[in-house]
Amino acid sequence: MLIPLPRQLLERAGHFTLTPDTALRLTPGTEPVAELLRATLAPATGLPLPASADGRISLVVDRALAGLGPEGYGLTVGGEAVLLRAATAAGLRHGVQTLRQLLPPAALGARPARGIAWRLPRVEITDRPRFPWRGALLDVARHFQPVAFVRRFVDLLALHKLNVLHLHLTDDQGWRMPVAAHPALTEVGGWRAESMVGRAGSGRFDGVPHGGHYTRGELTELVAYAAERGVTVVPEIELPGHTRALLAAYPHLGNDPGRRLPVWTEWGVCPNVLGPHDAALDVCRDVLAEVMDVFPAEHVHIGGDECPTTEWETSPAALARARAEGLAGPAALRGWFLRRMATFLLDNGRTPVSWDEGEDGALPPEAVTMTWRSGAQTARAAARGHRVIATPWDRTYLDYPRSADPREPLGQDGVVPLEAIAGWDPAPADAPHADAVLGTQAQLWTEFAPTPADVEYLAFPRLAALAEAAWSPAGAVPAHGARSLTARLVRHGARLDALGVHHRAPRRPPAHQDNAPLT
Repeated sequence: MLIPLPRQLLERAGHFTLTPDTALRLTPGTEPVAELLRATLAPATGLPLPASADGRISLVVDRALAGLGPEGYGLTVGGEAVLLRAATAAGLRHGVQTLRQLLPPAALGARPARGIAWRLPRVEITDRPRFPWRGALLDVARHFQPVAFVRRFVDLLALHKLNVLHLHLTDDQGWRMPVAAHPALTEVGGWRAESMVGRAGSGRFDGVPHGGHYTRGELTELVAYAAERGVTVVPEIELPGHTRALLAAYPHLGNDPGRRLPVWTEWGVCPNVLGPHDAALDVCRDVLAEVMDVFPAEHVHIGGDECPTTEWETSPAALARARAEGLAGPAALRGWFLRRMATFLLDNGRTPVSWDEGEDGALPPEAVTMTWRSGAQTARAAARGHRVIATPWDRTYLDYPRSADPREPLGQDGVVPLEAIAGWDPAPADAPHADAVLGTQAQLWTEFAPTPADVEYLAFPRLAALAEAAWSPAGAVPAHGARSLTARLVRHGARLDALGVHHRAPRRPPAHQDNAPLT
């Protein structure tokens, strides 16, 4: 059973069997996609899948298929041949992921699997995504995640036809991206003395130093790796709040230049923010310039959320800046700061993104808003002319436990159950703001996820359900029966097992709902 469920899926009797003699017939521009297919299947199947003029599996880019959109594809599996067609290479890549899911789950493994017939069921599929933005945020600032795991996470996104990795690179607890002109950002800001174990306000410190950062080369290679799999890496640099790691590296950029602050060891909202002065603006422009040099993505996220104004309210320099700019008061400095960063990005041909607090009428309409607080924020941002990515916490924040079961790992207060994501519509057709919604994404904040295994457990199977909400048309997925999401997630668990993903299996539906072909 496929996840996400295709728009049109017709199942027929019979199979196509891949053998060591199976070859690929390629049309111009399809070789990179063919290499992706080989690279993902070879470890388990050992199939070489060479290119041949009379290959039985055809990969075709056909511009006449523009009706499928930039990411759609058509797949026909017959008894004697397979045809995968799309208007673009992006569409073909999604078709490759469908082929992977149609094969026995062992085909996804990293080690040779013996004695298995590599059969594709006969199907006809016509498919395209509902939204252009389908992603997941990975927070590598609270707990640094090794680049090998970030690449693995990209692979998991691609398998589920998610096309954006939102990489949260900086926060109060750590700075993970090198900036050549300001080396202390990683040398000092990349390390903290210890972390808090437990929830904010009730935890204890573990006394274990934590840190790390990526090299420019690692990030450049990550971007290329993701692009080969159809995933765009969107970087986030938090401004002007959530900047304690930056202030630890360069104290003069804060509101009390003589104060020395360590990288924050706590969770929650830190009261220390950037000063609204020229030096801070200049360094932030330097940072964003390097970000644009490393990450070619159209979108660059500049944060904007949870920015306390307490320091500005007592800073003579901040109060003077607010008066000089004709602002209503120091609270308006957040929007003033963000507007300058957004303008800098726009002037350089990029599109700024902010969390919904950062929008608040201060940013130009070209900026994209991520609405995390509620659906009302989505309508509000759309009414101001912003395009929106719907990320309400109660549907997309996977750092919340999936249930109130005390055996669940520690997480934020509250729950985001699988049922809250399954069947969720990010842009109801009757909502006046529906046309403004670019898509949705999951959020994986890592206060309570120090290891890759922790991240995977929080993500799956909920991220698979979110992938379906982002891809499939609203109302197209049956609530019950063999094609229901619950039934497919149970079967999908075998794929996650083959991939070695640390996950929690959903409850199996009644037997009569689970009687279906393996597609």
